[in-house]
Amino acid sequence: MLQTTFIRDNKELTIAGLTKKRFPNAESAVDLILNLDRQRRETQQELDSLLAQSNAKAKEIGGLMKQGKKEEAEAAKAETASLKERSKALDEQLKKFETELQDELVKLPNLPHESVPEGRTAEDNVTVHEQGEKPVLPAGHQPHWELIKKLDIIDFELGNKISGAGFPVYKGKGARLQRAMISFFLDEAAKAGYTEIQPPILVNADSGFGTGQLPDKEGQMYHATADDLYLIPTAEVPITNIYRDVILQESDLPVKNAGHTPCFRREAGSWGAHVRGLNRLHQFDKVEIVQIRKPEESYAALDEMVDHVKSLLEKLELPYRILRLCGGDMGFTSALTFDFEVWSAAQERWLECSSVSNFESYQANRLKLRYKVEGKTQLLHTLNGSALALPRIVAALLENNQQADGSIRIPQALVPYCGFDRIG
Repeated sequence: MLQTTFIRDNKELTIAGLTKKRFPNAESAVDLILNLDRQRRETQQELDSLLAQSNAKAKEIGGLMKQGKKEEAEAAKAETASLKERSKALDEQLKKFETELQDELVKLPNLPHESVPEGRTAEDNVTVHEQGEKPVLPAGHQPHWELIKKLDIIDFELGNKISGAGFPVYKGKGARLQRAMISFFLDEAAKAGYTEIQPPILVNADSGFGTGQLPDKEGQMYHATADDLYLIPTAEVPITNIYRDVILQESDLPVKNAGHTPCFRREAGSWGAHVRGLNRLHQFDKVEIVQIRKPEESYAALDEMVDHVKSLLEKLELPYRILRLCGGDMGFTSALTFDFEVWSAAQERWLECSSVSNFESYQANRLKLRYKVEGKTQLLHTLNGSALALPRIVAALLENNQQADGSIRIPQALVPYCGFDRIG
């Protein structure tokens, strides 16, 4: 959530940033917030003045009573009662302005970093790095949704029977490959200095608000209405919310946590060939890395996180590219996002497998996540990234590593975790 003081001091910068993010009616939205903020501050000042007058009158009444000036004291009491009534009305008005201001502030997305390119859609994202050779597949190669049937390692029909579309069942070496990748990603995170966290996968509305999923993405989240709990779309939500309403000490920083969870996304309206097989699921596994840093350190931390994801993809021997997202394709809460995509050889297309983002102080302001420095509290910066999401990695591994004999080669880095070097 943006701070009103920042918007007030940087009105044109705020409007320009919202416009880059394709936020509709940016200028009128900012004007409304500034008007509510002005009314709130004026009401607060008037209320403070009345309370000061009321306190002064209370002291005056005591003095008058001691002097035996009963009539004057009674007159002062009547004036005090009038001040209290006016104060009560002003207090109600103040709460109204504060509520309206908060309601408008939470509608604003985070402002983009200056390096974010202009653009409306994914077509306008900028490729900043590409690495690895695209494999030449043997004759008779197949896309992963055909391979998994042939190898009997992932069963979509069984998942549809149990739950519905988008909930696959992993079997045999398919299940072992999943477990191997999770362990590999967690071990690599530990080597990079991340503390492993196993969080709940159901969160309350306060947690959803803290990281910005609510009220922006409630339509994409599964909601257990009887208990008012939400299935997490990513481990970012519970891991970051560990620090909601927390004041850290400088000695506590940096915070580096990693966790594996299943993730749940309704993906309403998704259809077509581009979401076949593992390309888009309602439930999938992911290892998430989260950092909390001092503001002056957060962009160096973002580079560090990008390098970590690069190292994973290189160890998995997958061709990949990194995109700097344009303003119109960025997430609601992000200030700067790098997307990673792996090459899917049988589909002949790039598949997104990770987003690494700096949220600056946007989430921290919603979370009230601060740290104490030189006796003062200051908002921290939060960052997170997928390291990695499994489904599209599995899709690329299966397709890219098809052999002439119909088997699938397992990348060397995963062999010790899998206990096998081939499927089929």
